[in-house]
Amino acid sequence: MKSMVPICSLLMITLLAVFVPSNSCAEKPNLVLIFCDDLGYGDLGCYGSTRNRTPAVDSIAAQGIRFTQFYSSSPVCTPSRSSLMTGCYAQRVGMHQDFTGHWVLIPRSRRGLHPDETTFAEALKQRGYATACIGKWHLGDQLEHLPTRHGFDRYFGIPYSNDMQSKRRGDPPLPILDHEKVIEAPADQATLTQRYTDQVVRFIEENRNQPFFVYLPHTFPHLPLFATPPFLEKSRNGKYGATIEEIDASTARILKTLDRLDLSENTLVIFTSDNGANLANGSSNGALAGRKGQTLEGGMRVPIVARWPGKIPRESVCHELATTMDLLPTFLSWVDGKSWQPSAEIDGKDIRNLFLNVEGAKTPHEVFFYYRRAQLQAVRSGSWKYHLPLDQTFPAWDNRERVGKGRPGKLINLDTDLQETTDLSSKYPDVVARLNGFAERARRTLGDADRIGVEQRPVLDVENPTPRIL
Repeated sequence: MKSMVPICSLLMITLLAVFVPSNSCAEKPNLVLIFCDDLGYGDLGCYGSTRNRTPAVDSIAAQGIRFTQFYSSSPVCTPSRSSLMTGCYAQRVGMHQDFTGHWVLIPRSRRGLHPDETTFAEALKQRGYATACIGKWHLGDQLEHLPTRHGFDRYFGIPYSNDMQSKRRGDPPLPILDHEKVIEAPADQATLTQRYTDQVVRFIEENRNQPFFVYLPHTFPHLPLFATPPFLEKSRNGKYGATIEEIDASTARILKTLDRLDLSENTLVIFTSDNGANLANGSSNGALAGRKGQTLEGGMRVPIVARWPGKIPRESVCHELATTMDLLPTFLSWVDGKSWQPSAEIDGKDIRNLFLNVEGAKTPHEVFFYYRRAQLQAVRSGSWKYHLPLDQTFPAWDNRERVGKGRPGKLINLDTDLQETTDLSSKYPDVVARLNGFAERARRTLGDADRIGVEQRPVLDVENPTPRIL
């Protein structure tokens, strides 16, 4: 009979493991995706900043991984967010510009993501996830385009950028939406980061017993800058530093919530940005040339750190090329336990091996395209980046002229020239020819300037758009 005790105990343990709900790593992992607005490559301590204090974000890098060659698909807001949500270049899903030609969607825009596109949230809802978007959306402010119509159970935030309150254009006061209803206008911007964090913490607490996806697209450090007094008072980098440090404090609070609820071991936390910094008000792109709105590295190479205790090795660094488009197929592959096969063509790749810092893992991207609105401006393969020769750049970033000056082609080796100054075209004509071949493929499939690509899919333009008002 004595020999039966351990057998019974073992049976009980086995039954508990089968029937008792748990958030162990055997269950579907949670995802918290923190997405800043205009955060520069050099704005975080773990990327070399000495002006902004970011201990919480730095701790994610220390406990997980930091990428050094991670890209947004676009140097501005709307297209970069559409890529994150769909795993596609914005050109593929028609979100590279507003229907009137603006770089990004504006209040009362007719344009938005087509309902047939599968978003990050929709894919996860199909897999039993609770989903929340807390923050800046910027993929359409009409009811048909809001997060609630694209797979999010919960939405709280502003529908577009915080500077879009132009009386000349007829913009309404900046609204805060709770689900689909405007609850405040104009928004009290100084309180946004804190209120977003409150909403995220509440959502995690309410959904702790099921897998969840939290998408937190912060309003800042997009201009104009706002922060609460404690951060303004202690910042060493003016208002810009205050917004960064308040975002870091928000991140710390979210991490502590995961710890308190015993969810950290089964939660992948990712912190990144929609594009590079605009180099105003104390922002930095580190050693990279260029800024927001440009296809130089500073416009599109962004910081990203991620942690998943027990999965991602601590203090890992990845130097391989990866993109925001990869996050969707990568996470779905983790959830499904096998490489995810989308029903429609996407451009993102499964980069689980890069996140896990597998020895010898290489980028799955043979080529990466740098688009500026509708215009293909550069192509990268390996360490080579070719700035395409252009008769004119369109549009000019400063908006003081509709058409920018043309430019010759320039071949850059990014391993040795992050300032992108030394043209190696004449020395390596075979490389130029190969990259031009990639460029022609992009023009044919995704489009270029006024040329529609054969693989571009439709958007949803609504008739008679109305402003979001109280």
